[in-house]
Amino acid sequence: MVSQKIQKALNEQVTWELYSSYLYLSMSAYFKSINLNGCATWMRVQAQEELIHAVKFYDFINARGGRVLLQTVKAPPTEWASPLKVFEETLKHERVVTSRINNLASLAVQEKDHATHIFLQWFVTEQVEEEESVNDVIQKLKLVSDATGGLFMVDQELGKRVFTMPAAPAGG
Repeated sequence: MVSQKIQKALNEQVTWELYSSYLYLSMSAYFKSINLNGCATWMRVQAQEELIHAVKFYDFINARGGRVLLQTVKAPPTEWASPLKVFEETLKHERVVTSRINNLASLAVQEKDHATHIFLQWFVTEQVEEEESVNDVIQKLKLVSDATGGLFMVDQELGKRVFTMPAAPAGG
């Protein structure tokens, strides 16, 4: 059975992951509106990944005998100054997510909740990948700077990203 303190923190993370999905879907819509379809695809895949993260937390709370309490998800921004600004905001957001996951892991250790701590290790690793992936896009966008042709090449590359459903955990 999950403690009330851990359950509350995990429920807050469900909301945060849903917001992340909503944010990236808004970014995808922004990119569609300015005809950067590759960037739109990249963000849509990111939105799908975040939704899966929310479901992982949802399922874990239930598996531990807790109760999922869904909260209001705030509206995300809808406009950005440039493609680079979108990805810079994405990296900033992912760093907040990393901090939240680290805080959850610390709370699990403090509460001696080993099952939750083990569960969170997947997210710890995932956040390293998330930040690296976004930073890679930022560096490419900075390299092409104001070169329109370069932006379209990056856009084409980002459009190749495909959503892959994560493998189900053993016994799950």
